[in-house]
Amino acid sequence: MYANILLSTDGSDVARKGVEHGIALAKALNAKVTVITVTEPLQVQYGTGHAGWIPPQEMFDSFDAACKERVGKILDEARAMAEQIGISVELLHVPNAHPATAIIETAKSRGCDLIVMASHGRRGLRKLFLGSQTSEVLVDGSVPVLVVH
Repeated sequence: MYANILLSTDGSDVARKGVEHGIALAKALNAKVTVITVTEPLQVQYGTGHAGWIPPQEMFDSFDAACKERVGKILDEARAMAEQIGISVELLHVPNAHPATAIIETAKSRGCDLIVMASHGRRGLRKLFLGSQTSEVLVDGSVPVLVVH
């Protein structure tokens, strides 16, 4: 049924449930697995006109170092979860990208036939104002998506 599954995580408890479910599904189907985490670029408000502020390079370097450390922990956890049930996974970090876009593009470029993601289950106005990477992948993607709550 599914031979190449992409699991998306941001390291949150909710996302962890999606990874666990996806790994179990991959084992049951004997499918190839890629775990992806995406980090967005540092958001900087430059201001307007000549009064704009440009952050020092050290701020960008510090942000990048913190992202790499967090990503390492996220992907190490995913690897450990997979090893615990006896499967191997490919680990992927996409830096400086919009998560939904990177997930969709990665699924297409790697020939994935299923994306597994978790959802916080936000409803109503909270969903509209806070946004949802899962919702964006569902709307914009052409690969089937399994959403885990």
